[in-house]
Amino acid sequence: MTTLVIAEHDNAEIKASTLHALTAARQIGEPVHVLVAGHQASQVAAAAAKLNGVEKILHADAEYLAAGLAENVEPTVTALATAYSHLVFPATAFGKNVAPRVAAKLGVGQISDVTAVVSEDTFERPIYAGNAIATVQSLDSVKVLTVRLAAFPADGNSGGSATVEQVSAAGDKGLSSLVSRELTQLERPELTAAKVIVSGGRGLGSGEQYKAILEPLADKLQAALGASRAAVDAGYVPNDYQVGQTGKIVAPDVYIAVGISGAIQHLAGMKDSKTIIAINKDVEAPIFAVADVGLVGDLFEAVPQLVEKLGA
Repeated sequence: MTTLVIAEHDNAEIKASTLHALTAARQIGEPVHVLVAGHQASQVAAAAAKLNGVEKILHADAEYLAAGLAENVEPTVTALATAYSHLVFPATAFGKNVAPRVAAKLGVGQISDVTAVVSEDTFERPIYAGNAIATVQSLDSVKVLTVRLAAFPADGNSGGSATVEQVSAAGDKGLSSLVSRELTQLERPELTAAKVIVSGGRGLGSGEQYKAILEPLADKLQAALGASRAAVDAGYVPNDYQVGQTGKIVAPDVYIAVGISGAIQHLAGMKDSKTIIAINKDVEAPIFAVADVGLVGDLFEAVPQLVEKLGA
């Protein structure tokens, strides 16, 4: 039984999401191999070879693999799949894009958003917006999994010495190509990797108030900024700030929810945070049910006072 982790990377650096997926793969069983499919990504393969618990790196190089498109990556993964019992993807935009296509081409089911490994064929995953946990057993010969990053710690230790094997990339089927990419330049930590997140909801009233109230607090804490779906839908912040079932799943050391009522959809994305601090004027707000520390009060008074105290 050998597990293959499909690495997420930008052809220069391996993404932290891969480290979470690697932890899950090691819990399934060893040996563990890692596929680095990209273009001119030899330094990614070299970095992956140093990760703990990795026996072999498979390096597939082709220009059409550079963008990580599902239609181009899938043929290479499926060509290798018969040698593996498990294919593990991070439950990120990359993994959620490629894994379903791989599962469909292999004719097997996909187990999504795995949060715990019970055994080599049995896994736990959340359902009903995280209000229940399903235990799923798969009898497929190849098990295709996406794993929730928040459920598995990232092991970035570089004590490994895996071999790097060059493998042939499957041919380009010409189904898709990257036309352009517009990237948001972040001056703050990325949401899914941040240790502290300051998140705002519709209670802030406007995009201007969101910036004026939350940015000073985030600056003091060197935190990432997040938002509820209601705040995103209202146009306060871009979509990539959204935390929740249809946004990003996070589990920082500290999550500060400001003006967020605590809808089920939002709680599903952040309730695994180690410490949750909620500020809301509504004492009945559902967010207080999951908060470790709750402050009932006017956020427009409370947050500036908190920033002032942090600056003292």
